[in-house]
Amino acid sequence: MFGFRKKKEKTENPKKVTKNTDKPSGLFAKLRSGLSKTGGAVTGGVGTLILGKKQIDDEVLEELETNLLVADVGIEATQQIISELTKRIKRNKLKDVDALMEAMHDTMVDILQPASRPLQIKEEDQPTVILMIGINGAGKTTTIGKLAKKFQAEGKSVMLAAGDTFRAAAVEQLQVWGERNDIPVIAQGTGADTASVIYDAMESAKARNIDILLADTAGRLHTQDNLMEELKKVKRVIQKIDDKAPHEIMLVVDASIGQNALIQAKEFNSALGITGITVTKLDGTAKGGILFAIAQNLDVAIRYVGVGESIDDLQEFDASTFVKALLDMESKSE
Repeated sequence: MFGFRKKKEKTENPKKVTKNTDKPSGLFAKLRSGLSKTGGAVTGGVGTLILGKKQIDDEVLEELETNLLVADVGIEATQQIISELTKRIKRNKLKDVDALMEAMHDTMVDILQPASRPLQIKEEDQPTVILMIGINGAGKTTTIGKLAKKFQAEGKSVMLAAGDTFRAAAVEQLQVWGERNDIPVIAQGTGADTASVIYDAMESAKARNIDILLADTAGRLHTQDNLMEELKKVKRVIQKIDDKAPHEIMLVVDASIGQNALIQAKEFNSALGITGITVTKLDGTAKGGILFAIAQNLDVAIRYVGVGESIDDLQEFDASTFVKALLDMESKSE
């Protein structure tokens, strides 16, 4: 159902569009709730325009176009969505709200699908080294803790490398995660060389036959050339032990910064060649459309999305499930 979150209209029209009032359980419910602000930004006001119309018209499309841009879907992705809807109108295939929803879903999934590639942990890569990067405040260290718990729940052995040596709090946070979940943490003193910490962690992980090493790094702006050079050094040091490592360079970005998240992703990708992105804090913003802009502009996998504070609120990204939750549609998986 089309979940118009901003306005409700009273009407006797039997084709009235109503918000889905079911209360689904599980991960999809968490995702749908977490994306409610962005979903409201995308569909808000459109319901009022549709009611009473015999077919979708230019006024509806103009409202949708504005909403998509406000939700930080981006110019290219917005144009693609509106272009496809316009084509369907011309072919007389967009007569009602259900057709509109299906068309939006299909086009949005087409944009996101190339980025919908789950992280693969290969047995021959032991340890699988996941280098976590991003700016301060994006939720990088918290994401590491959540990933560690997820991997552990899947039966993998995990080790953490406290490579954010600039912030004592970051080291302490990882150590707390480690103690709480019986996960070893390799750390040195504040101000220690990050590359040295991660090198030691890799040696230790190999000696203990650890499956996955999650390596934290200090937050840095993509404009700080000296700190970006330090990340390049970390990558070179890791490759001295294993020339295939790091097996994943995962950028963590905060959805609430909108288009700046795309700028960050482009710069980090240019410097390091990132392989995956985790988008956090989607539950606190109406700018979650930034995933479409990222998928449209970068050939990088979106691995996870964060829609809350709990472990289950960090979910593996799936294009169709994401769009269904965004548009408040039913999940076929339920």
